[in-house]
Amino acid sequence: MTNNTYSTRGHLRLRQLSGAVAMLGLLSACSSLAPQYSRPPLAVAASYPTSSAGTDMPADWQHYFTDPALQSLITQALAHNRDLRSATLRVEQARAALGYQQAALAPVIAAQGGSSRSHVPADLSLTRQPMITSQYQLGLGMAAWELDFWGKLASLRDAARAEYLATDAARQAATLGLIAQVADAYYALREADQRLLLAQRTLASRQESFRIYSRRVAAGSASRLNLTQVETLLTQAQALAAQLEQQRDAALQALQLLVGQPVAWQANTSPDSTLGELPQLAAGLPAALLERRPDVRAAELQLQAANANIGAARAAYFPSISLTASGGTASAALDGLFKPGSGSWNFTPSVTLPLFDGGRRDANLALMQARRDSAVASYDKAVQAAFRDVANALSARRWLGQQVDIASHALAVQRERARLTQLRFDNGAAPYLDVLDAQRDLLSAEQQLVQTRRALLSAGIALYAALGGATDGAQPPELLSTPRS
Repeated sequence: MTNNTYSTRGHLRLRQLSGAVAMLGLLSACSSLAPQYSRPPLAVAASYPTSSAGTDMPADWQHYFTDPALQSLITQALAHNRDLRSATLRVEQARAALGYQQAALAPVIAAQGGSSRSHVPADLSLTRQPMITSQYQLGLGMAAWELDFWGKLASLRDAARAEYLATDAARQAATLGLIAQVADAYYALREADQRLLLAQRTLASRQESFRIYSRRVAAGSASRLNLTQVETLLTQAQALAAQLEQQRDAALQALQLLVGQPVAWQANTSPDSTLGELPQLAAGLPAALLERRPDVRAAELQLQAANANIGAARAAYFPSISLTASGGTASAALDGLFKPGSGSWNFTPSVTLPLFDGGRRDANLALMQARRDSAVASYDKAVQAAFRDVANALSARRWLGQQVDIASHALAVQRERARLTQLRFDNGAAPYLDVLDAQRDLLSAEQQLVQTRRALLSAGIALYAALGGATDGAQPPELLSTPRS
């Protein structure tokens, strides 16, 4: 018999072995013992307590945050923020864990080769002569491949897949949170800039007033009391400006931490400029949060993972069937490995059924069921928190809008009051104390309007995040069909 004939037969045996392995893999695929999953009912009202009107959620954040400077900061943050980088790396870890768990369903086939030599003394030899024996082996082997008849490995794979998708949903939630935080920090810095400009303008005016009254006191045309009153206003403006300088520095540092690198900040130069506006969003119905909010999706996927783990715990009560097999060639001489008749094989199935484990399987099943119940509670809490976030943002947007209108009207009234009071004082019809009160209230009204406008912008940002605003790469990742190398 030629070597070619033997090689053909060897290839045929390998194909038969591969076919048998594939057939066993198909036989091992069975239905999971995990409970049938169904999404828990919404634990919130069917509608929000505050009605809303506006446009639908934009396709991406660039269409909602249209300020070019803010868009640039968000883009930098998405590229350099360390917390978001950590969330992305956790997704990679979960993806690798899924690949590892999915690979457990397939057998491990390895090439095997070895040799051994041994000496047998005369009193142990059948020929009563000392012997030196040799053995050489070469082939393929499969070690302890567990057949997944009860779906344990499949349940663990499903749990790993749900964990992977939940981790990616958490990354999307972190991305959405980062976008909202950068936007809020941006407008906080803009607010600090504008309030500081208003305070500096007031400070300059009061410094001039103090200079004028100092000359009047020196000339005897004004009392020392008037000068102390002017100086009181001056020190108040100086204290406010110093306080706002500190707030502005802190706001800039907070923004730089979010962005992940130094920010080249261009401050406003006009104290009367507005902070900007955001589009009005329609909230829709609470059920839409289940699809929009990545944190709600993550909570539901964690629930699905816990549900799948129950199937793996249940499968532990059934026998574990595993196979060990090998096939190849063996010979007492190295040059005989590929000679006819040197083929060898080994097939060793085994069945294991624990009879007593001290209650380990019962405890594990109880643990998985308790974790599933905990995941249900966490999911309900995530839905309720999402409902609360939207309701609070809608309420804030509504009432802060009215407060902005009131503050704008109050500022106009205070400006007129300050003008009339100054005229009455100049004509000797009112004491200077009235001027002091009017100027103090005017500064407070200017500051209050800026703060209220910023609060209204923050409400718009909060509503965008509460509704699960779109982020780049918001679609779930493609699932693994084969393990990654």
